[in-house]
Amino acid sequence: MLAYTYIEKGKFASAEKPKPELIEPTDAIVRVTMSSICSSDLHIKHGSVPRAVPGITVGHEMVGVVEEIGAEVTHVKPGDRVTVNVETFCGECFFCKNGCVNNCTNPNGGWALGCRIDGGQTEYVRVPLANQGLNRIPDSVTDEQTLLVGDVLATGFWAARISEITEDDAVLIIGAGPTGICTLLCVMLKKPKRIIVCENSEERRRFVQEHYPDVLLTTPEECKDFVLQNSDHGGADRVLEVAGVEDTFRLAWECARPNAIVTVVALYDQPQVLPLPDMYGKNLTFKTGGVDGCDCEEVLSLIEQGKIDTTPLITHRFPLSEIEEAYRIFENKLDGVIKVARIISCSIPVF
Repeated sequence: MLAYTYIEKGKFASAEKPKPELIEPTDAIVRVTMSSICSSDLHIKHGSVPRAVPGITVGHEMVGVVEEIGAEVTHVKPGDRVTVNVETFCGECFFCKNGCVNNCTNPNGGWALGCRIDGGQTEYVRVPLANQGLNRIPDSVTDEQTLLVGDVLATGFWAARISEITEDDAVLIIGAGPTGICTLLCVMLKKPKRIIVCENSEERRRFVQEHYPDVLLTTPEECKDFVLQNSDHGGADRVLEVAGVEDTFRLAWECARPNAIVTVVALYDQPQVLPLPDMYGKNLTFKTGGVDGCDCEEVLSLIEQGKIDTTPLITHRFPLSEIEEAYRIFENKLDGVIKVARIISCSIPVF
């Protein structure tokens, strides 16, 4: 089967690989019906994920159909349509029991798919710890509606949850890429008093304005003044940093009011500086880390109820045979791309 593979730093390429087989009784084999491209794939390509293993199939955003299950898999059965969680987790260790599944101590735990073991930019994928890592898609919901559940939407939901947002808050979201918009959708569920999105790209600001007209928009250059004008206590009550580019970490804490919560969702290519003398007296609470993707059942329920819709984010579709072109467009942010769907055939119009 064709698989898009991490060769070495700076290089992905298509390769032929055998169909995966069950290894552990907790495994499942999933036929991938749709997958997407994540910025974390690009972090692997750029050498920013040291644990990534050369030779693995990349891709960790996917949905599919269960083909085969191990003897200990009880949560799903062959024929079920499922979302695949970006993280694998045992559900039994200290961290899993406390909801911190990103820190699962199982050897297969954490971000494994498309990083340490073969991922989803292919036809079939082996999912370890499948009882926790797979969630059945409701019959009334399409693959496309759920494509982002296992990663960027789970990230947005987690970020909104740990930010402790109230209805009195002014919330600043820095970054309106795919994860930023998923974060916005989940922040909107909290119904804060005001939501401000800071985004450098005019195309992406236009996208937000078109789809979410009640959201206030600003640019990085104007952000600090704009936030002061549109907040009640000298800055944003909650800041969610989702951009992860030069200067956005500093912008995040500078735009926060004293005693605010700053949630860092972004994965940076370079270390960030925490200038404690400059922020002394602001008494900020920082929350950082990788997504704890343990809320997928709840997210699927919200999609089924019509409370979350990520389908506008899918701007481009490609078959697996054109996956290299899909990555080129996504990496270089060409043609107004927000999110790419890799489909199993060309039965859906490709543009």
